[in-house]
Amino acid sequence: MDVSGRVWGATRAERDAPYPCDPLVAVRSEGWTRAVDIAAPPGLVFPWLRQLTIAPYSYDWIDFRGRKSPHTLLPTTPALSVGQPFLVFEIADFTTDEHITGVLPEALARRHGHMAVSYTLRPQDAGSRLVVKVVAEAGATTSRRLRRRLLAWGDLIMMRKQLLTLKKLSERSAASKNVLSQ
Repeated sequence: MDVSGRVWGATRAERDAPYPCDPLVAVRSEGWTRAVDIAAPPGLVFPWLRQLTIAPYSYDWIDFRGRKSPHTLLPTTPALSVGQPFLVFEIADFTTDEHITGVLPEALARRHGHMAVSYTLRPQDAGSRLVVKVVAEAGATTSRRLRRRLLAWGDLIMMRKQLLTLKKLSERSAASKNVLSQ
C-alpha cells in the first residue's frame, strides 16, 4: 500500500512507464500515477476526457465553485488545441483516443512549482485503461517538500473522485450505445 499519496490503482509497470508529460518538467521532479479500468472503448472515453476542458468532474463544490459538471456529452465542447485550458493546465499535446497532456501555466508554476499531466488511454479487453501521470517539481526545502506531499494527497482525493466519475459516465455511454445498436 502506498502511503505517500503518489499512487492509486496503478500497477508497477504503469508507474515505471514513460508518459508524454515526463519531459515537460525540466527540473528535479516526482511522479504521481492514478489508474482505473473502464468498461468502454477509448473512443467512448475520450469525449469525456475532452470535457475536462470545461469541467473538473471531481468534487464540484470544491473544484467547480458549486456548479455541476455536465453528465451528458456537450456538442459545444471545443475541439482540442495546444494552449487551450485543461483543468488548471494548458494543453501541450494530444492524440485523439490516446492522450491529453497539459502543463501548468508559468504564473501558476512560479507559485506552486512546475507540473505537467498526461491522461492516457489504452485499449484493454473490451474496454480501456485510463492512466493519469502527474509530474511535479520536487522541493528542495523542507517547506516545499511538505507542500508537495500535501498537494499529492489532495490531488489523490480529487483525482480518485474524478476518475471514478469519468468511469461511470463512460460506462453509461457504452451501455447506451449497446442498447441503441441492438
